[in-house]
Amino acid sequence: MAVENRKIVLSGGRETALAKLRLLLKTEARIEVYASHPCAEIELWAARGIIQLKRRRLGRGDLCEAVLAYAACENEAANRQVAAMARMEGVPVNIVDTLEGSSFITPAIVDRDPVTVAIGTEGAAPVLARMIKAELEARLPSALGILANIGKSFRKAAEILPAGRGRRDFWSHYYMRHGPRALDSGGAKAVREALPGLVEKHLVRTEREGHVTFVGAGPGDPELLTLKARKTLSDADVVIHDRLVSPEILELARREATIIEVGKTGYGPSCPQAKINSLLVGHAGRGDQIVRLKSGDACVFGRLDEEMAALDRAGVEYGVIPGITAASAGAAAIGRSLTKRGRNSSINLLAGHDMAGFAEHDWVSLARPGGIAAIYMSIKSARFIQGRLLMHGAARNTPVTIVENASRTSQRVLAGTLATMATDIAEAEISGPAIIFYGLAASDRQAEFHPEKKEPA
Repeated sequence: MAVENRKIVLSGGRETALAKLRLLLKTEARIEVYASHPCAEIELWAARGIIQLKRRRLGRGDLCEAVLAYAACENEAANRQVAAMARMEGVPVNIVDTLEGSSFITPAIVDRDPVTVAIGTEGAAPVLARMIKAELEARLPSALGILANIGKSFRKAAEILPAGRGRRDFWSHYYMRHGPRALDSGGAKAVREALPGLVEKHLVRTEREGHVTFVGAGPGDPELLTLKARKTLSDADVVIHDRLVSPEILELARREATIIEVGKTGYGPSCPQAKINSLLVGHAGRGDQIVRLKSGDACVFGRLDEEMAALDRAGVEYGVIPGITAASAGAAAIGRSLTKRGRNSSINLLAGHDMAGFAEHDWVSLARPGGIAAIYMSIKSARFIQGRLLMHGAARNTPVTIVENASRTSQRVLAGTLATMATDIAEAEISGPAIIFYGLAASDRQAEFHPEKKEPA
């Protein structure tokens, strides 16, 4: 709301009122405070003419011409009375730290004028909003406002640069590297003097070539992305992603980025690999910066070599940012390590199916005592895997642990044995991405589902 030279009324004179006034004083509104016994700081502000102080309770007519009202009294009855008067006068009212009865909410503010960050919780958790504010205050440098003000005054001059990525690269360079360095060395004057040279540098720069970065999106939790992955994702012009990449991770992409899903489903509809290759080469040919976002680690069952080969043939530059693979996330979910001294010094990473259908493996080696495997893309091939292992002599009571949606809020851990594996999976009605750990039992603390049934005859 535009409140410059407009009247805001606050009722209350103690700690609650004081906290709200510190925020309101950042505006250019005319602030009237009604308090019978105001604290010393409010008295001081009034003496300096910063606010108008009425040493009495709010009454009828005091809200005339007000655009906002705050009830910040120290008792609920007084706040309800203020809110009732505001509603009668048609003035929006906020009962501080109370959602019920308020007609608007004032968020917590991080002020780096002209940059403002507002944190709101719909009144549900003011303490949480203040915690987030404190973290942002620590992360955002105080000089951010100075750089933003200088940048604002320079926007017209920067329009000489090509629209789109040309200007975006310039401003990114300014805010992330050039501006802070100039500010540290010579203050605001140095920043203003150096900006024309930075524009000239970007004007003569040759057109940026297209580039593809293969990014491992991890198992789904956005907090498990590497810092490098997050930065690359936020800078991308185009994001081409797998079906299993979570919506929360896609939200981290730049708002203007083109988002393309190229999903593949085991034994179901899939985007042809040739089309994916064509998309990568085509967008790179237009100079786009592309993130090829693959769930888990792009280097594990991600068909990465095929896409890199297509880029090599087209002469397109690319790089790879690893991600957390499902085996690592699943092991964390079941409270086990993938290897352990005296238990297993190696682990097999297997795919349940390949392009030809069910995947064949060295079942004889796997079936030997002590064999441990993490089996990807395995839910629809579980009965086949179970049959092959039993056929080659694997013990029926070999522990099997299935992790569905590893690292996500919908994560489930199913603990059983090889003998009941296929039945357990069917009864659990697994619908999300899952990984099977053969020969690795979940810790008792992590197992959520223990089948209690007799082995099939």
